[in-house]
Amino acid sequence: MQKVNNIPLVSIVTVNYNNAAVTAALLASVARNDYERVEMIVVDNASSENPTALYAKDYPWVKVIRSETNLGFAGGNNLGIQAATGEYLFLVNNDTEFTPGLIPALLEVFQSHPDAGIVSPKFHFFYEPGIIEYAGYNKMDVLTGRNSMIGRGQRDDGQYAELTNTWYAHGGAMMIKRSVLEDVGPMPDMYFLYYEELDWCEQFRRKGYQLYFQPAALIYHKESASTGKNSPLKTYYLTRNRILFMRRNVKWHQLLLFAGYFTCITIPKNTLGFLLRRESEHLKAFWKGVSWHLKWQ
Repeated sequence: MQKVNNIPLVSIVTVNYNNAAVTAALLASVARNDYERVEMIVVDNASSENPTALYAKDYPWVKVIRSETNLGFAGGNNLGIQAATGEYLFLVNNDTEFTPGLIPALLEVFQSHPDAGIVSPKFHFFYEPGIIEYAGYNKMDVLTGRNSMIGRGQRDDGQYAELTNTWYAHGGAMMIKRSVLEDVGPMPDMYFLYYEELDWCEQFRRKGYQLYFQPAALIYHKESASTGKNSPLKTYYLTRNRILFMRRNVKWHQLLLFAGYFTCITIPKNTLGFLLRRESEHLKAFWKGVSWHLKWQ
């Protein structure tokens, strides 16, 4: 990969689905960024209205790839990765916005830590200035099939100021070196939405790479702009993919523990909760997510 004055090319990849204005705000923030060499790729995941002309008018330096079918989060990112030419790839949600110094701070980790597989920045909530969304991830609980973000909801008073290993990168902003990506392979696309980046991180670790949280890099996140904060679609994929992740990534005796917990605790609790709240669409989505596994092998 050629460099100009030793500055590597960074390919930024984002996926748009029926959120042209949100994606345009991201592009505007990228245009203001202070890193010299970026390649911007927008993958449009079969939006009802093709935004290519809009981006071409206001952001002619952006490469737009239009998919005729909705490939999901992983599939859309993988399509963008195929078109990218940078030495580093920076996969970002379209509902994020850049801050000064973001890209150089992420690149520094790869330069100082040759074992780096994925590096994620600190996340702040866009609509709650100064409030942390992500300062790393805790380990997955093999009983519940859930994990938690470190620092979520806390005011940022500098308490997470050290570069650290994290169990998982944040899917909303992941920088990866091309040579590492070629070793690990593409993001698993059977998830469609949610848990795919966690599964991908497991694959990176199996290959011997480390995952890092870089607090010197900051990105703002509008959170769930595409799927909604509480939608039946989200309920379905979170349910289906929680089980799928465990089936693919834990040992058989851990899977038995999880199956027991999910059957005896999660199913009754969620079913009763949706019934009491009269959320019939969420109830259907939840059971659809569970029953999917009766067919998937």
